[in-house]
Amino acid sequence: MESLIEIAQKARQASYKLEGCRVKNEALLAMADALVKRQDEILSANDSDLKNAENNSMKKSMLDRLRLTPERIAAMADGVRKVAELPDPIGEVKRMWKRPNGLRIGEKRVPLGVIAIIYESRPNVTADAAALCLKTSNSVILRGGSEAINSNVAIMRVMREAAYAAGVPEGSLNILEDTSRQTATELMRLGGYVDVLIPRGGKGLIKSVVENATVPVIETAAGNCHVYVEKSADRKMAEDIVINAKVSRPSVCNACETLLIDSGYPYAAELLDALYQNGVEIRGCDRTRKLRPYVLEASEEDWYTEYNDYIISVKIVDSIDDAISHINNYNTKHSEAIVTNDYEKSQHFLDDVDAAAVYVNASTRFTDGFEFGFGAEIGISTQKIHARGPMGLEALTSTKYIIYGDGQIR
Repeated sequence: MESLIEIAQKARQASYKLEGCRVKNEALLAMADALVKRQDEILSANDSDLKNAENNSMKKSMLDRLRLTPERIAAMADGVRKVAELPDPIGEVKRMWKRPNGLRIGEKRVPLGVIAIIYESRPNVTADAAALCLKTSNSVILRGGSEAINSNVAIMRVMREAAYAAGVPEGSLNILEDTSRQTATELMRLGGYVDVLIPRGGKGLIKSVVENATVPVIETAAGNCHVYVEKSADRKMAEDIVINAKVSRPSVCNACETLLIDSGYPYAAELLDALYQNGVEIRGCDRTRKLRPYVLEASEEDWYTEYNDYIISVKIVDSIDDAISHINNYNTKHSEAIVTNDYEKSQHFLDDVDAAAVYVNASTRFTDGFEFGFGAEIGISTQKIHARGPMGLEALTSTKYIIYGDGQIR
């Protein structure tokens, strides 16, 4: 097994060749085809991970994040194809201007260089990250969690072999088979080799990276997302959005964790019933508990919690300002939604809620690179520097200035 330094050295050398690589799209299409053609070995590796996870009593919702199926592999491959279809941002001259001294100055998109990604549980991240980094001419070093190591290694092996056969420089696509904490910490401090580190996972992972990394970090924080049902909301729309946001895939970061209901909304109890009938445990404030006997008491900690499970916290609020105040106090700046028929209140919500993605009359589950038309995503950035929201191709680029002269001196 190669050491981390050996992998990083090869990744750095490959990054110098990738900007001029002319076979990226052909490689991406070959990678997508390989995922489908070789799905049996990927599914076999995933089965080993699932068995290990079940033996370690992983909760049901997290098992869902880990599980691969032919349909999910097909979706991964489709995401890679979508990336191939997108315009290549590398080499784009964003703007150009002429100075009084005759110098012509341009701003050009270039790769970041070597991108390291530390992530948990979801094997599809391996395919998304490899595709997006290759399209933007970045080398990548992936470090997934131990719970998905067999799946991640199999996916990367299949994609890497296809990419290298198509002419991509060797060393461009890398995955660490050593999932120890020590190796992860070494990766976080690999200055001179790694240009940027992107953590993708829960609070614990993000906290560890922020505290230990000495290389630049783009945070993709956990998703404590809210849906606020304003008093004018359509009953069916509100129910459909809340159920979808909570139940469709509760283990993902764009799932709703807290429901805020306006005290003037006439169907609050029925909305709770819909959640309860879909198997969701409800933890509510005192006013919520008076609506239905099955509502458990919510603690202060519940308002901060990303459950990743069939659990939701519910609070009755008296106004949109109360809802916005609660959201801005407890959220992780990920995705927030309002359901309303009041245009002015929808605009108030859009303007004043502090989050990477803010929705009017739509589920938070759309905060996703594929759904936004990016083909795939590296993660959902919740910070405000460099990139925010679903990180597609442009988020994985930097710029450099190109200057044309005809003998000017200063």
